Amino acid sequence: MTKPSETRIPASEITVAKRKDATVAVVGNPNSGKSTLFNRLTGLKQRIGNYPGVTVERHVGFLRTDDKLIELVDLPGTHSLSAHSLEEELTVDVIYGRMQGTSEPAGILAVLDATNLYQGLFLVQQLVELELPTVVALTMTDAADKSGILVDTAELSAMLGVPVYPVVATTGAGLDMLRRALADIRELTPPRRVRIWPELTEAAEQLAEGSSEPLRFAELERVLIDGPTDANAGTIAKLGEGAAARIDDARRTLFDDEPPIARDARVRYAWVRDALHKVQKSAPAYASWRTRLTDFLNRPVPGTIGLFLVMAIVFQAVFAWATPLMDVIDGATAALAASVFERLGDTAFSSLIADGVIAGVGSVIIFLPQILILFLFIILLEDSGYLARAAYLMDRTMSSVGLSGQSIIPMISSFACAVPGIMATRVIPNRRDRIATILAAPFMTCSARLPVYALLIAAFVPATKVGILNLQGLVLFGLYLFGIVMGILTAFLMRKTTLRGPKPPFALMLPEFRRPNLQTVGIQLLSRAKIFLRRAGTVIFAVAVIIWALAYFPRSDEIPANVDENTAAAMQMEQSWLGRAGKFVEPVFEPLGWDWRVSSAVIASFPAREVVVAVLGTVYAVGDDADEATLSSRLKSAKRPDGSPMFTLPMVIGLLIFYALCLQCVATLAIIRRETNTWRWPVFAWTYMTALGYVGALLAYQLGSA
Repeated sequence: MTKPSETRIPASEITVAKRKDATVAVVGNPNSGKSTLFNRLTGLKQRIGNYPGVTVERHVGFLRTDDKLIELVDLPGTHSLSAHSLEEELTVDVIYGRMQGTSEPAGILAVLDATNLYQGLFLVQQLVELELPTVVALTMTDAADKSGILVDTAELSAMLGVPVYPVVATTGAGLDMLRRALADIRELTPPRRVRIWPELTEAAEQLAEGSSEPLRFAELERVLIDGPTDANAGTIAKLGEGAAARIDDARRTLFDDEPPIARDARVRYAWVRDALHKVQKSAPAYASWRTRLTDFLNRPVPGTIGLFLVMAIVFQAVFAWATPLMDVIDGATAALAASVFERLGDTAFSSLIADGVIAGVGSVIIFLPQILILFLFIILLEDSGYLARAAYLMDRTMSSVGLSGQSIIPMISSFACAVPGIMATRVIPNRRDRIATILAAPFMTCSARLPVYALLIAAFVPATKVGILNLQGLVLFGLYLFGIVMGILTAFLMRKTTLRGPKPPFALMLPEFRRPNLQTVGIQLLSRAKIFLRRAGTVIFAVAVIIWALAYFPRSDEIPANVDENTAAAMQMEQSWLGRAGKFVEPVFEPLGWDWRVSSAVIASFPAREVVVAVLGTVYAVGDDADEATLSSRLKSAKRPDGSPMFTLPMVIGLLIFYALCLQCVATLAIIRRETNTWRWPVFAWTYMTALGYVGALLAYQLGSA
């Protein structure tokens, strides 16, 4: 018997997995450089997923020093610990150790923008009150120097009672000292409480006397300021019986007729102003291009014009730049499918691989260029500080239909594809606004609708002139406008009914423009691609295989041997389960003027609406390789059993309306499910839009045929 060989590994090359030494929560204002700093500290050692039960992304990274492993949790940007949005509630829950699946933080990394200490210190002061070991990273110090802002970090550290480290996240300056401080965060002494509001502290101490469990004073103070909110429900429950009455009495004594949040802001900002006099000095500064551009675009007229120019560039890029890449993917998919048939022959197995598996995978990957290009622009705009400005400029206009200014980018993005548009709603902090925007996005005319529009308009709308305009172009423009109106109307109705609720405070900083960090851009692009391919891809792939099976089986034995390939494919389609389904539902769609052939094509297009062109080519014996003109002529000449034309103008108008309104995209449904974390909204969206499409097509056909 042969003795097995041995492989010896030097002890120096053996690594033993170790547990993390501490969890640190990364907290800061939006646009404070928090994400750039987080990416610098963690690099590619990150995990991205969702928090349990919510749609907010969970960014976790690891900072490794010589002998320690520190887990960093990047929390959504927030202005204070008063939780008004889902993201702010999540931030508070993580900080207090109340979030399932997330370790209670041993300390806090507070990110403070040196160019905006006034806003940042308001939050940092609240973080210090938590009495957790805290390290402050003073970011944007290079921009502050150029703006003539000098910060006395030693004095700031003394006032806060925590170490302060000036850093430049984009270049890495100052990060070594910050890394060492985070590695030793458990050894830091928690900051002492600064009694800037003695009356509030005394009221919290009295309230704590009835508590059944130990509570942080910061939690009790938050209950007194914010009242019985969802974020404070757990704290109130620990206060025992009669807690609600005691809280009401304390709030009346503290605030009288003044709004509590206003009183809180007045007291804290008084402390912030006093702190600024001590730690911030201003020196003469030249007007940089960033300052001049910021001042110019803050004006309403140039800012609005600039916004539409930027959006036009984004829309053009997503639509135009992605097309060549999508064509390459489409061509590669078709070539690969053809090679399968060449090698394996025309069998059920080869058809499954080519038409089911390869086509299914291709239908997923083909969206990826649009996803990446769109999010490239969104990340660049956000990291440069422009996204906040766009939301501010459009807030008043969008508020008239029940949305916020932050809804404009996802809706415009949906003209290329609803999938990336819906993913872009993550920039909207309010849950009601986010869902309303998600429900409006599928109405925008996406690129998948264009093949359907192009076929039907070219075949049945005459290419005549209306003044200087082309009638076909006007019809296409009308379909785009129709989708916009229906999307906005849907959002308005939802905000007035199901999603009715008060509009949350719209707090927004308008930072100066800055150069985006390429590492941040790359990491976020990679994460978006992974999320799309993993989550949406599985659903699209499964449905593509199902549609193939419905169109392929059962095989017909009644096809004559002397017919051509296209006619044989049409006869097979009629005998397949898909064709039979079309005949079965024909009575349902007959009031719309559709026969079983059109019904089969529509049913097949529900996973992806552009499939209707290929299916129509099959059922009308044209084939997948036929050009648009050939298929158009077949549709024009199609007859009913009584000899009348199949495709009349009212029927075609109804079909266009149906495709303008109906939700026929599994990828969109999958993304709605992912972004809302429930099947309730995708089921509602599909039912609602399908019903609208049916009624619209019915009215168009019946009124036009009357």
